Amino acid sequence: MPDWPHAPPHKTLKPGTYMVTAGTLHKKRLLDTPEKLSLVTGRLLSVLPESGWSILAWAVLSNHYHVVISQSTTPESIGKAIRRIHGASAHELNLLDSTPKRRVWYQFWDSQITFLKSYFARLQYVNENPVHHGLVARAVDYPWCSAGWYEQRVDAAFRKRLAAFKTDRVRVVDDFD
Repeated sequence: MPDWPHAPPHKTLKPGTYMVTAGTLHKKRLLDTPEKLSLVTGRLLSVLPESGWSILAWAVLSNHYHVVISQSTTPESIGKAIRRIHGASAHELNLLDSTPKRRVWYQFWDSQITFLKSYFARLQYVNENPVHHGLVARAVDYPWCSAGWYEQRVDAAFRKRLAAFKTDRVRVVDDFD
């Protein structure tokens, strides 16, 4: 079946690990306060596990987010989970901004991670995304990404291994500067 020409193809059909990126409509910086960033982060961290997904890394910025997730039973559920996240967060963001019916989210892109090196590089990429976008000097200082969580809860040897992976060749939809 050919890909739909107006949206990215979603091929989350096999169990495994995926990287998902979603952006706001027209790349507008709608998540412009700590409250809004926390709202979207909270939705990601609650809805994805409720939908059977394990969250491995996340970063929420003013006009997009990245998340690395894994699932072994119903990978096709990602679309439904993302729609729940986007629907609920858009409603709440619109209430905060007094902008009823404003469209907040544009699309999401997903890709299965099939190689171990790609897995580590993407974890590192997501954790370091706030640094990549110039928001902080150290990712652990950005509260809306998993870098601080890794710093507190993940073995130092694993963090050191991740840090060794270069992310300059990681192909991710991330033109949200």
